[in-house]
Amino acid sequence: MNKLKILVVGCGNMGRSHAKAYHELPGFEIVGLVSRKPESRGNLSQELGGYPTFSDYEKALESTEPDAVSINTYPDTHAKYIRAALNANAHVFVEKPLALTVEDAQSLVDLAMEKGKKMVVGYILRVHPAWAKFVEVAQSLGKPLVMRMNLNQQSSGDNWYTHKQLMNSMSPIVDCGVHYVDVMCLMTKSTPISVSAIGARLSDEIDPQMYNYGQLQVRFKDGSVGWYEAGWGPMMSETAFFVKDVIGPKGCVSIIDEAKGDSDSVDDHSKTGALKLHHSTLDENGNFTKPDELIDTSDEPDHDGLCLLEQEYFLKTIVEDLDVSDHLRDAVNSLRIVLAADESFRTGKTVAL
Repeated sequence: MNKLKILVVGCGNMGRSHAKAYHELPGFEIVGLVSRKPESRGNLSQELGGYPTFSDYEKALESTEPDAVSINTYPDTHAKYIRAALNANAHVFVEKPLALTVEDAQSLVDLAMEKGKKMVVGYILRVHPAWAKFVEVAQSLGKPLVMRMNLNQQSSGDNWYTHKQLMNSMSPIVDCGVHYVDVMCLMTKSTPISVSAIGARLSDEIDPQMYNYGQLQVRFKDGSVGWYEAGWGPMMSETAFFVKDVIGPKGCVSIIDEAKGDSDSVDDHSKTGALKLHHSTLDENGNFTKPDELIDTSDEPDHDGLCLLEQEYFLKTIVEDLDVSDHLRDAVNSLRIVLAADESFRTGKTVAL
């Protein structure tokens, strides 16, 4: 098989992890690393043995003529960069979210289909073995489901700087929420019908129109309900910062990890450790008939390992010509939900979908 020439755009945390994956996978050949920061692209190039570096995306795209482009930049650049890549007849991997509006996201999906190019959005939890098991067990609990999830990050230093940069274009419940709303949709296999949200601006360092804490509530057609909370900043609490809990008529399942570290750790955002399954069945005396079960998930990939799994999937979609239409539909729908949550926060009204 001929190697696929890939251009990596963005050399921060995610770009670095994905570049390492392309470097390891024999099906890819990195033809360039793009970053506005000389130290970011230079350090990554040196770490991987020396790849060409660029400061200008358009020039890099023109000179390298890649088969595929990996976009790992701030969200407000995604739509522009994806469109340029597709128009250059390249396949696209893009970190979430696909775009800043549903209309842009759908137009990019349509363009990818028109060009006959594969586009994969970085929903890392979809390739995570423990999260796949979490979804499977949740689906065994009956209907409706009550899904409770959060990811609060007590950030400082470089991570707080990154969060502030992200909040130039979107709130935490939009940026992180697409992951967990996507998981809720997988668990219920039902249509979301309405979204409501609350939020608060807890820092003078961010735009007056932005908020760094938010919580959304989503209702599904099958009666299931989901709750998601996200907050960023030095003021955030590290008590109960990682809740992943699903309840159904037959019991509940939770991700547990007694050794969970700091909320600012990227590795800890997807780390599990174990699933705790509780059965609700009672005997004639009103006592539980089954003990709780622990499903060990400690032998799981780290963050870089998960990125490797993502890029193996991206490669497979291209080489085996996999149908990614369902994946892209879900990417647009999850974005639709979190943007409706943002609208609900700003208007104070529940948004029908």
